[in-house]
Amino acid sequence: MDYKKIIPFINAEAEMDESVLEKATYYARHGADELFLYNYSKEEACHEQFIKLVKQVVATIDIPVIIGLYVARFEDIKKALYTGAKQVVVKRKIIPDEMEVKEGTKRFGADKVIIEVEDFHEALEPSFIGWMEDMGIYGVLLKHLTLTERLEKQISGLKFPVYIRDSLTRNDMADLLSIPSVLGVSTNHYLEKNILKVKQQLKNNGIYVNTFDSSLKWEDFKLNSDGMIPVIAQHYKTGEVLMLAYMNKEAFEQTVLEGVMTYYSRSRNELWVKGKTSGNYQYVKALTIDCDNDTILAKVEPLGPACHTGNKTCFFTDLVKKEYDEMNPLTVLEDVYGIIMDRKQHPKEGSYTNYLFDKGIDKILKKCGEEATEIVIAAKNPDAEELKYEISDFLYHMMVLMAECNLDWNDIIKELAHRR
Repeated sequence: MDYKKIIPFINAEAEMDESVLEKATYYARHGADELFLYNYSKEEACHEQFIKLVKQVVATIDIPVIIGLYVARFEDIKKALYTGAKQVVVKRKIIPDEMEVKEGTKRFGADKVIIEVEDFHEALEPSFIGWMEDMGIYGVLLKHLTLTERLEKQISGLKFPVYIRDSLTRNDMADLLSIPSVLGVSTNHYLEKNILKVKQQLKNNGIYVNTFDSSLKWEDFKLNSDGMIPVIAQHYKTGEVLMLAYMNKEAFEQTVLEGVMTYYSRSRNELWVKGKTSGNYQYVKALTIDCDNDTILAKVEPLGPACHTGNKTCFFTDLVKKEYDEMNPLTVLEDVYGIIMDRKQHPKEGSYTNYLFDKGIDKILKKCGEEATEIVIAAKNPDAEELKYEISDFLYHMMVLMAECNLDWNDIIKELAHRR
């Protein structure tokens, strides 16, 4: 059974881009399952700016994004999904050509398009259900409901996933999510609220939601002589070890409940929410216990330095070190890309990279094509040594192209992960 989702919505037509990014980041860090971002403007310039904004949001947060926009042609769905968005919401009343939408579901899959209807009674009609099946549309978004016992029964009878957009001024979240066919509720009610806490209340009411739950009880841990357990905090993406601290039972339970790393300060004898004073919060991505149940590894998203000295990690002083190869393929590519971007932003006389940027996109594309051809030629040689050099040349020029087109490795990695 799929868990029920809380999906905050942001009307991008009424918000500045900076505000949208700020809200999206807040929701992602505080327990939202997905984000619904929409702008149904028909103006081409507004439409293109919205697509750029969605790309920024997708690159910034790590929860799925659903995008609502005006769809006049198949290309609009294509552009929307190429932002990295999970699904597209299309308004039924402003579809100029239904066949363009149908082409989108045919090309990208039946689970990629959700239809938004103004009059929820329409979704209850047999003809609408047949239309949904013919169009290959995944689910329906309903809004402006006043939930009654009769309406609840009608919605429960729908055979496709239902999403409800609601400000929760008239309806209760638990009542909406209790309807069997309702997969998620999209709302703007939880801005500046911890959604994980809301989910815990829903769970206590018997609603299956995605929240932090420890597979072990506190009593199952092997504690030190102070009745605490050591916790190692690690950056969830880079794997860098950030700090070591301790938790007592209250700190552990608060961390699981709120999704923000909370420790116990042995020097002050009190709970310590990391970042409450400095702003350098650590948001929980995963907690793992070791084989002896006596140490916790916390994978976190840190908002700033972990160390009180201002260093990003507390482990910055070498005691003993042997020379060794610590190359990581991705970090090498990121480092080279970083140098390329630095040249773009701070040109250096005599730099070949700046020469390419000065010549522009056509020159960069020409070099990418030449290097791709060199790869083909080198691959026919039984000695792979030459191929190694040609691939390296191609990757460099490709990264110059990425920088010229405002793409970075995060964009590429997210797209590959999406395809996986």
